[in-house]
Amino acid sequence: MYIKEVRTFPLGSLGTPPPKGVGNPLVTPSSVFYEAQTNRQPGGSPIAALIVQLVTDTGITGVGTVGAAAGHALYTIENHLKYVVLNQNPFDVEVLWERMFRESINYGRKGMVIEAISAIDIALWDIMGKATGQPVYNLLGGRTRSKIRAYASRLYATEDLDALAAEAQSYLDQGFTAMKQRFGYGPRQGLAGMRKNIELVRTVREVIGPDVELASDAYMGWDVQYAIRMIRMLEDEGLNLAWVEEPVMPDDIAGYAEIAAAVETPISGGEHEFTRYGFRQLIGEHAVDIVQMDVNRVGGITEALKIWAMAAAYDLPVLPHAGQMHNYHLIISHMNSPIAEYFPPPDDIPDGNELFWSLYKGEPRAQNGYITLPDAPGMGIEPDWELVKKYHYRP
Repeated sequence: MYIKEVRTFPLGSLGTPPPKGVGNPLVTPSSVFYEAQTNRQPGGSPIAALIVQLVTDTGITGVGTVGAAAGHALYTIENHLKYVVLNQNPFDVEVLWERMFRESINYGRKGMVIEAISAIDIALWDIMGKATGQPVYNLLGGRTRSKIRAYASRLYATEDLDALAAEAQSYLDQGFTAMKQRFGYGPRQGLAGMRKNIELVRTVREVIGPDVELASDAYMGWDVQYAIRMIRMLEDEGLNLAWVEEPVMPDDIAGYAEIAAAVETPISGGEHEFTRYGFRQLIGEHAVDIVQMDVNRVGGITEALKIWAMAAAYDLPVLPHAGQMHNYHLIISHMNSPIAEYFPPPDDIPDGNELFWSLYKGEPRAQNGYITLPDAPGMGIEPDWELVKKYHYRP
């Protein structure tokens, strides 16, 4: 068997998602600026998603998706990486990964190139599963449990606290025993913003009670001193967060380590880190208590396996960003992944985190707070080709 064709399917926007909340829905790295960029082109990038399909000479196909850098990865795959894997055996994932990585090292190493490699690698594993008649998790060591516990991940910050409380109650009613919300405020908002962050967490905690796990995401929007002070204030309030996610910029490894050493609340990170080399530093410098990569960003399944093993050697849990099938197969096959992130399906136009609900058929839906994976060969999902055709991006 060999790969005879590499196909890319860039998709344009499905529309403008509705706002997540009133006010500041999420603190971000851009929250540092004094003024908003008033001349920013509305609508964002013209390419919202990128599906990569590998076709073999036997007719078996595999599919992978790029994490965040869709437009950039498209160019990299079409102009370089596809020529590395064409006419190669799809079972040779180890050497193909190293060739893609090493042959792009002079302009890659992290970011968009690794995300491009990720999509190709996931597609290779999809092919291997289909060729052997096995779900990918059986190729990774089999299931460690019959189903995966999930946490509802949404609860964006909003000035409408009644709406926030109602949303939390809806997830409780659906059977979730864990949730994650978003901080809305950072250093620019000072003490007033800190009090608002506490108010946000308290609103959800009062709805779900003391026994439901609750985490919160700062999405790289804080600095070290603010993070330490903010987390200690949350601890003093007895709000008992399961973890605080990405408190500072991803390259501030020393800052991560300083925060982790200064607070009792676990610190998670890694959504914006790449390859085993990045995670060797993140883990080795005790910067995080929870490893939080995303398989379609970090380098695909082949590279993620090495990071999972590294985390296990340090007794660290791996709780991947975003859920989805490319993560679920690894979660269910590893003992150090006790829970999965779950983006509830939207009632309207999806945002970037929710696009997969529209792009794919077969994504499992949570039932009573748990996800059950199919035993279909490969990844167990296929693109909605009609939707792909409808939204195919043509510049």
